[in-house]
Amino acid sequence: MIVIKLNPQGEEKIRYPAKVSVRLENGVVLEAYWQQQSKDLGYTTFEPGDHFTEYFYDDRWFNIFAIASADGQRKGWYCNIAAPAQIDAERVAQIDLLLDVWVAPDGQPLILDEDEFAADLTLTIEQRRGALQGLQDLLALLVARREPFTELR
Repeated sequence: MIVIKLNPQGEEKIRYPAKVSVRLENGVVLEAYWQQQSKDLGYTTFEPGDHFTEYFYDDRWFNIFAIASADGQRKGWYCNIAAPAQIDAERVAQIDLLLDVWVAPDGQPLILDEDEFAADLTLTIEQRRGALQGLQDLLALLVARREPFTELR
């Protein structure tokens, strides 16, 4: 399967291969590996061989990447606030809406890119409303420790 990340205007920003792990009634769970150079984000570092279990939904305004190091240690969860995914047999495409949330292994969330989201003039009213609702829904899922946050310490 191919994953395609689009910007708010629908332009392709990145694509990469992933393997289908589970098909959900409202989405898909994929397996992928970090294949780029190390990327230090300040709160975590993505490194070659990191394992990503990626949850995409066609009815939610976010996706969730559960990330483990090559040796299996949980690094955390990277969550993209995004329009509901378009999923078919060969690809997942999703419009990224700039807001992100990092969830540490202990469950502490860090909301990212709020300034970028607030300053962006290209987001439609629907995208902005969906993003804010998606952020609230994601945080509620985290507080409830629902899948995929059931492993929190």
